[in-house]
Amino acid sequence: MSGHSKWENIKRKKGKTDAIRAKITTKISKEITIAARMGGGDPVGNMRLKLALTKAKQNNVPKDNIQRAIAKGVGAASGAGFDEITYEGYGPGGAAVIVECNTDNRNRAAADVRHAFTHHGGSIGTPGCVAWMFKKKGIIVVSKEAADEDTLMMIALDAGAEDVSTDGDSFEITTAPEDFLTVSEALEKEGIAVEASEVTMVPDNTVSLEGDAADVMNKLTSELEELDDVQDVYTNAELPEDME
Repeated sequence: MSGHSKWENIKRKKGKTDAIRAKITTKISKEITIAARMGGGDPVGNMRLKLALTKAKQNNVPKDNIQRAIAKGVGAASGAGFDEITYEGYGPGGAAVIVECNTDNRNRAAADVRHAFTHHGGSIGTPGCVAWMFKKKGIIVVSKEAADEDTLMMIALDAGAEDVSTDGDSFEITTAPEDFLTVSEALEKEGIAVEASEVTMVPDNTVSLEGDAADVMNKLTSELEELDDVQDVYTNAELPEDME
């Protein structure tokens, strides 16, 4: 959730999901089911499913789980469907928070998300109240040991990337969501290993939190991410590095 860099945001999210590893397969399986239900079970021509399968591969989701999720989505297996709901609100210091849910029970999801906000002094706002502060982007992180800057820039920009920047020991490639897979595949074709990647919501500006406010925000996002119905949590809060 940090505003230090897009890579810091990915690292923070990965670290927190590592602590609740048992939930990852369920969350990604929901994504696959919804993608298959909306666009069919063939990733060719179903970009959303292809993105979900890429995430499944990155997180080592078992093939059997993937196949069951696709079958459920296209109707080959019984089971309730999932609805997608997005909640927007405010945390400590007025920091913006977006919560994306995949749920088979709207009432439960709403109650759980609302409880997390109120429990930590936040509040849920109206649709659109904070979404305007974010843009959806594809982020691909490549270690400087994996490629030199000139080569990486040539490959990434030729494949449609918007920008290649430097952050510490890594390069950060930014793409439009629709170009994320094309750029990822171009790097793979050239044998350039990707350290981390995702399509995420990137804030236009960040709110720096310290002390108690930072601690409460950290607890709020942690509680939200641990909810079964919650798929992703985004915020423009910038927390101290020792909370990363």
